[in-house]
This record gives sequence, structure tokens and C-alpha cells, in this order.
Amino acid sequence: MTWTKLALSSVALLALLVGSPATAQEEVAVQGEILDMTCYLHKGSKGRRHRACAEMCAEKGLPIGVLTDADEVYLLIEDHDNPDPYAAAVKLAGKKASIKGQKYSKGSVTAIMVTEAK
Repeated sequence: MTWTKLALSSVALLALLVGSPATAQEEVAVQGEILDMTCYLHKGSKGRRHRACAEMCAEKGLPIGVLTDADEVYLLIEDHDNPDPYAAAVKLAGKKASIKGQKYSKGSVTAIMVTEAK
């Protein structure tokens, strides 16, 4: 194979990898505080003192996540075919919760597609 063909093949493969969707890696169950990601990333806001703001931001539709007891943060995403579990997670903003779902990673973002929130 010539260098030109090799280079073109590499570019084509890279384009496929970069543009490809993330695939579910595993079923996970985590426990932690449901965060509104905007305030958490911007100001580090979390905990009981931030609960009312977290509830308001989540109800507005701002992104939510979960901060686990191991200090890991997962973005929470909705399954468009089953939105009820994500809606339940939104109602738990600012509180401790148990989340189950499919774990997805793409680049440096790790998310859980919520299948259960309580």
C-alpha cells in the first residue's frame, strides 16, 4: 500500500471514529447527590444549601448529573423512548438518590441514560 493510500485510509478511519455515536458500555447503579450541572461546574454549588436552586435549574431543563460518594460526576441523560425515569431524577435535584441506567462515554464525557431514579 502506498503512503498516500495509507494516509487516506487513516483519515477515513479517524473520521468514522470521531463522528460515531457512543455505545452503551454497561448497566450501572450509583448513589449520590443529583446536581444541576450548570451551578456545579460554574460555581461548585452542591449540598443542602443549594437544593432550592438545583430544583429550580433542573425544572427549567438545565442539565443534571449525579455526584457519587466516590466523587465521580456523571451527566444524566434521558431515554427518549422512556422519559419517566429521567423526569423522576429531575424531581430529586439537590437530594441524595439512587440512579440506574446504561453508562455511555464519548471523549471525556461519561453519562448515564437513566432507567431508574429513586
